[in-house]
Amino acid sequence: MNPVERVLAREFPERRVAATARVPNGNHKRTAVATFADGGEVVVQTAADAAALALEAALSRAVRERTTIPVPRVLASGALDGVGYVVAERAPGDELHERFVSLDSAAQRRVARSFGVGLGQLHERFSFDGYGRLGRPARGRRRADGGSAAEFESEPVRGFDAVSAGDDDWEAWFAAYAREGIAALPPAFDGVREQLEEAVAAASLPVNPPSHLYPWDFRPGNALVAGERVSAVLDWGRPIAAAPGLAVAKVEHLVADWYVEDGAPLRRAFRAGYESVRPLPSVPPAYRVAAVVRSAVDSAGEVTRPGYPERTGAAAVDFHRARLDALL
Repeated sequence: MNPVERVLAREFPERRVAATARVPNGNHKRTAVATFADGGEVVVQTAADAAALALEAALSRAVRERTTIPVPRVLASGALDGVGYVVAERAPGDELHERFVSLDSAAQRRVARSFGVGLGQLHERFSFDGYGRLGRPARGRRRADGGSAAEFESEPVRGFDAVSAGDDDWEAWFAAYAREGIAALPPAFDGVREQLEEAVAAASLPVNPPSHLYPWDFRPGNALVAGERVSAVLDWGRPIAAAPGLAVAKVEHLVADWYVEDGAPLRRAFRAGYESVRPLPSVPPAYRVAAVVRSAVDSAGEVTRPGYPERTGAAAVDFHRARLDALL
């Protein structure tokens, strides 16, 4: 048996797997679609960091329960032979990353608005006492039938009411977060690096603002679309607790700037969606600088590829540099 088949044999011993197919995905997880002999399909993700994947599964469940964001139902999660796994229902739809540019302008605005509504709901339903990476849930196996459920105890997450870092100095946390992103930029950004560091050093920030969920990868590239509407949001890994304006800056950038030349209509739609849930928070210019910096390079240190068809090489660098130049 391959690893996916072993996971499914453990979680669904009464069902026979007819086929499995790998799906290209990010740097930290391996994803496959499994088809059962009875015709049903599930998505299986595995990762060497079992605790991080368990946190993602727990957050996926919580977002599905607390918001209207379409999150595929997690059927099982746990660890097998030291490798973490999550089994989820397969959501309908096509990759929004590929479809976004082919949608008409009204459909694009609906998508942008839905991301604003979703982020507003995340901020309304998830609040924290400090800033930093969310804690990790206790190890264990959780099944859809409720058996052997892993509880999230005080040291890890306490039901997402605490953060492991617990940093209560927002200015210090944000400065470290932004500078870490600047340091990760490749040499192609050397011409703007000093200006970025100066912008962070001179930033005027709110004093210890409220802390809410910062979904690291809440963007069209991690969503599916069916009937010109978002049918699933798929990736809830590496969540952070931060000032809500920082998440607004990043999600707005990834929704409004990533795929189109004139992002103003999408930006208005995104903000209107957010404001239908809660007031738009303060978004200082330094948050927007950090949003572009932290979106320009992936976790493997590679320059990200905006748009579709994707920009690569110098064209990708030029995209990010142009947005930074406009903010500095």
